[in-house]
Amino acid sequence: MKKIAITLAAVAALGLGACTPKADEGNNATDVNATETEAGNDIDAATNDVNASAAVDNTNDALDSVDDKIGNAAKDVGNAATDAANTVSNATR
Repeated sequence: MKKIAITLAAVAALGLGACTPKADEGNNATDVNATETEAGNDIDAATNDVNASAAVDNTNDALDSVDDKIGNAAKDVGNAATDAANTVSNATR
């Protein structure tokens, strides 16, 4: 009777052991999917960072352009004042 019980226990253990890899394969598939999802999220985040950086660069370029135009306008006003002063000076000679 002990031999039958030991044999039955061994067969049951092998049967359970055979089922375990199937469960692991399912877990591995889940892990692969989770890893793929995380990698996709990382790529999306990196893309967002690049787009945000480009937006900041574009804003800085626009502000630089406005600054240049204001500087040029100030120079134009200064040149006009100098020209007016020269005209007055020349007229009084």
